[in-house]
Amino acid sequence: MLWIEDFFSLVFPKICVACGNNLLKNEFVICTRCEYHLPKTGFHLDPENPASRLFWGRVRLENCASYLFFTKGEKVQRMIHHLKYKGRKDIGFFLGKRYGYSLRESPSFMSVEVIVPVPLHKKRLMQRGYNQSEQFANGLKASMGIPVDSYALIRTKNTGTQTKKSRFSRWENVAEMFYVPDPSRIAGKHVLLVDDVITTGATLEACARAMLKFPGVKVSVASIAVAIH
Repeated sequence: MLWIEDFFSLVFPKICVACGNNLLKNEFVICTRCEYHLPKTGFHLDPENPASRLFWGRVRLENCASYLFFTKGEKVQRMIHHLKYKGRKDIGFFLGKRYGYSLRESPSFMSVEVIVPVPLHKKRLMQRGYNQSEQFANGLKASMGIPVDSYALIRTKNTGTQTKKSRFSRWENVAEMFYVPDPSRIAGKHVLLVDDVITTGATLEACARAMLKFPGVKVSVASIAVAIH
């Protein structure tokens, strides 16, 4: 009933996760003003964008794109923090759905057949209760109409946070960490590998290498944000 919704909105107001202001009835997760001013990259329209170049000479990707620029202390970092550590699964779904509308119009991503989120180790998954990359993947599925396979890729070790490690240390930390338990799930397919933030690209590189071992597999990458400008 509407009066019940109005009562709860007064007692427990819905807050924009980006700026902290109250959301209007037709707003979800972030307010219209914040959504309009999100630092979108436009990388899905540029095959040679900075995120793609990060992987050149390292691993063979078909395409690579990120929805937003990540800057410390800014709104995108705040959203990612709430997604990963504050239980706000809806942020991942919301941003994934929004970005999916753009990706499905990009020729570079039209041949994608399955979406695979970067997996969490089972211990980390139990602690957090969900995989933030899977929430982003589910949002992409909602707007792109492409299935998500959360079991195509398995993480064998729990490495802890990567945020303060150097590029080499990150690569060393995740090399040979991922494996494909059932190659038939991805064989011959164009896979869209998704993660929350691209920094050095070490984790995504390791995931892509694990999948590219199998016949006919092609890998593209999409993330919520990228920490380069």
